[in-house]
Amino acid sequence: MKKLAVVFSLMMLMMSCNQVKIAYVDVEEILKEYDGAKKAEEDMKAKSQEISQQLDQMALPLQQKIQEYQKNKDNLSASARQKKESELMQEQQMFQQQQQMAQQQVQAEGQRMFEEMNSDIESFLEEYGKSKGYTYILGSSMQTKSVLYGEASLNITDAVIDALNENYADESPEVSEVPEEAEAVESTEAPAPVN
Repeated sequence: MKKLAVVFSLMMLMMSCNQVKIAYVDVEEILKEYDGAKKAEEDMKAKSQEISQQLDQMALPLQQKIQEYQKNKDNLSASARQKKESELMQEQQMFQQQQQMAQQQVQAEGQRMFEEMNSDIESFLEEYGKSKGYTYILGSSMQTKSVLYGEASLNITDAVIDALNENYADESPEVSEVPEEAEAVESTEAPAPVN
């Protein structure tokens, strides 16, 4: 009877081992080819350009004041020159602070979008894995290298990208707008320092 129990246990173990279905995906490739990621990147670039233009417009009056000061500084007394330079430096510092705040907001919004996208992809992979009967779907990228070797037949990256994009298209996402306080900023030149 013990032998029968051991044989039965071994058969169950072997059957459960045969039922393990593992695949892997290239996370970087998914992020590169996923339409949702592409759209989010386009949105951030558009907002970045918009904020960059707004900052450029905000910098114009200060740049004009600096140029005017440069032209007229020889006609000012030493105390008037010092006072004007101090005012211009304060304005320049305020502008640079606004620029830094905008860049920090862009980074925070980008991080939020990245985390949200990762969460969406992970949720999708969980449902995809269940529907396809996978026990595990491993993710690999240049940073993680969690799959050092895998048979090409176990790489389901392309199938996942296709399914993700189909799911994204089916959802007909609303036009997502980035809140103004979290708009993107590309490098905008600060007004030239006062000399």
